[in-house]
Amino acid sequence: MLPTELLINRQSGEEIIPKRLPINDRMSAIATELIACFQGAVGGTQGELDRKLSELEGDSPDYRLKRGLAHILKSSFCTFETVSPLEPKELRQRVFALAAKCLPCRTASEVTLETLSNLLSQELEREVLPSQIRIGLYADLPENRILTQFDDPAPEALLHRYNLSQVQGIFYKASQMTLNAHRNVPGEYKLLFRYLKLFGLMAYIEGDADHGFTITIDGPTSLFKPSTRYGLAIAKLIPALLHVTRWSLKAILQMRDPYTGNWKTGRFSLKDDCGLVTHYPPGKPYDSMLEASFANRWDSLKTEWVLEREVDLIPIPGSVMIPDFRLVHPDGRDFLLEIVGYWRPEYLHKKFAQVRRSECDNLILAISERLNLDKAGVKVENVPAKVIWFKDKLSPKAVLEVLD
Repeated sequence: MLPTELLINRQSGEEIIPKRLPINDRMSAIATELIACFQGAVGGTQGELDRKLSELEGDSPDYRLKRGLAHILKSSFCTFETVSPLEPKELRQRVFALAAKCLPCRTASEVTLETLSNLLSQELEREVLPSQIRIGLYADLPENRILTQFDDPAPEALLHRYNLSQVQGIFYKASQMTLNAHRNVPGEYKLLFRYLKLFGLMAYIEGDADHGFTITIDGPTSLFKPSTRYGLAIAKLIPALLHVTRWSLKAILQMRDPYTGNWKTGRFSLKDDCGLVTHYPPGKPYDSMLEASFANRWDSLKTEWVLEREVDLIPIPGSVMIPDFRLVHPDGRDFLLEIVGYWRPEYLHKKFAQVRRSECDNLILAISERLNLDKAGVKVENVPAKVIWFKDKLSPKAVLEVLD
């Protein structure tokens, strides 16, 4: 996504209109030129790349456009690495400790580097050249990181990513967003709700899978202390929303006037025919590494119980509940598994309230021992579910013991 200083939009009344680039020959030529600049910079430093980009930008009046495209390339398609024989901090300590034993001069510097070169070659069992030590001394500075890989996108894909990022930036200042997910394929609802959960968004949900859902999401400026991180979380939801066939949304924005400093209200709306293109894969995301690890280890078990990722929505007043997994036995038995890992107290209170309201008689809750349930006001004994406690990782064998 783009930082605030690279967002470009205009206001028509209260309606905010973000910058959208046309997908034409002129824009494709600009994108192609920038991509070529990055391709030629592979193997060089970030500082060298920045200087090339600055030259390419020149005194062009559309410098913010080029700077925005370059930011997306740098943040989403580049791999920068610190290249040094040792961690730069440790390497500096070793060099300075040796240098302190000599009088400062050019000859002494060369001797110091040669001495450490021999020592490190023996310690690391590979040749370490004095030039590698000199480069590695401050390799941890951003401008000295090496561009080791560039996954060059097609020019059109870059332009689509830019347009999406400009729209995402609108939601940094959202005070509320109302999303209408009209009647869709059930799997699209599930994907959308999983992303809501993944990004930790506070949402009130009404409706059902047969008629559609209305989702009201509180924005960062509605919190007691506005959070940039929460605004980013809402922005991250937009690419997921593009996987849904029929939807519309309206957002209320709270923005500070750059001239008067006063707060003013803005509005923004978007529909499924917006023409934006998502870069999110259509697969089902895991909400955490904890879930992904559990699923991977389950596959190594010898059991008749089948672990399913695709789970039906459980409607409850004001929300829906999507358990993480379903466990199905050939004899017809099935259980739903919800993993409660590392979450804030307010989320825990909401989660356990959902469990009580769901009235599921086949639910298993796996709860981390690291959670402060007392602080969240949660009484596990009042929860109508089988409970499994775990520390760092959820053991598939522990779940099997509850099933059998």
